[in-house]
Amino acid sequence: MATSAADLHELPYADGDFYAFEQLLSGKEQDRLTEVREFLAREVKPIAVDCWNRGEFPADLVPKLAGLDLASPVRRQGYSNLFAGMLHAEVTRADASIATFLGVHDGLFTGSIELLASQEQKDEWLPDIYSLKKIGAFGLTEPLGGSDVAGGTRTTARKEGDNWILNGAKRWIGNATFSDWVVVYARDVADNQVKGFMVDTRLDGFSAAKIENKISLRTVQNADIVLADVVVPEHFKLANANSFRDVNKVLKVTRLAVAWQAVGLQLAAFDVARRYAVERHQFGRPLASFQLIQDQLVRILGNTVSSMGMMVRLSQLEDEGAAKDEQSALAKAYATARMRDSVALGRSILGGNGIVTDFEMAKIFADAEAIYSYEGTAEINTLVTGRAITGISAIV
Repeated sequence: MATSAADLHELPYADGDFYAFEQLLSGKEQDRLTEVREFLAREVKPIAVDCWNRGEFPADLVPKLAGLDLASPVRRQGYSNLFAGMLHAEVTRADASIATFLGVHDGLFTGSIELLASQEQKDEWLPDIYSLKKIGAFGLTEPLGGSDVAGGTRTTARKEGDNWILNGAKRWIGNATFSDWVVVYARDVADNQVKGFMVDTRLDGFSAAKIENKISLRTVQNADIVLADVVVPEHFKLANANSFRDVNKVLKVTRLAVAWQAVGLQLAAFDVARRYAVERHQFGRPLASFQLIQDQLVRILGNTVSSMGMMVRLSQLEDEGAAKDEQSALAKAYATARMRDSVALGRSILGGNGIVTDFEMAKIFADAEAIYSYEGTAEINTLVTGRAITGISAIV
């Protein structure tokens, strides 16, 4: 007898965690993850597709997210990196756009302050950041610089007395249309080193314009930023952000988080595709009763489980302080490649219904493209890994 839609949630593998990786979490962490899942099911899932269709960010969700207290689970709250990764995957599973909002604010922006600010700066800024009273953004990518931004940062910083004068432009800056602060990375004209600055978005000379016509992560408010003689007091230069090596301390951790996003989006594709395959009937039978459909579902599951297994081990290494940049690079390249395959299979299972957001899979399919590209393209992360295993750089 075919499995009915009503019985689908009773299946032992209904959560997609085929090898029970979640059992590696402590009891406290498992309870916390359950709490977050229930919040996402109640507050995020019901609005996600509509917000995506309209390209609007749900501002009224921010106080609710603040109440959930997700900020800095590892450094502030003492949870494991494994829990933080699974948490990020779970938010992505509900909505990749909200996961990206949190990844920008809590990963890139907050991480810049936690890792690169002085203790005095942390004490002053972090309370409002953790509570989401102040929203942040991360300004690194530029209109003419993406993968080459390490050596090609064009935004400049010039010291004048007790101030820094910033000039330049940034692109694809998530949250920047409504953020209170942006951490801007700029090249010091005096020593040619990339340095970090906490920029108040109300300052004269700062402007942010929303990027329109996106096909991916439409809920995320990406912006083009222009800095025209923006005056930043010395106190707002991040004390320990003095070279691109320092920036990489932030990117190493957030690259791991984006690889976990690739796991979460594959779990989302698996959820939607399996339910559709059971509920949808063709030729008088559930789609799930056809061998080719089961093959595609199992391929999605295999991609997801292999990606999750890699991420579990990498997160454990991060907890041990032993994770390396090239390991994060491989994870991001591999998991996002598997994600691309998984969402394409899921879209195929839904047929024509896979290209409209009414059935959610089209949104999942489109969102995968942004995750595949940001935090280092597959090509760059492949070359970072290749350099590690050969000792020879192929990055031109």
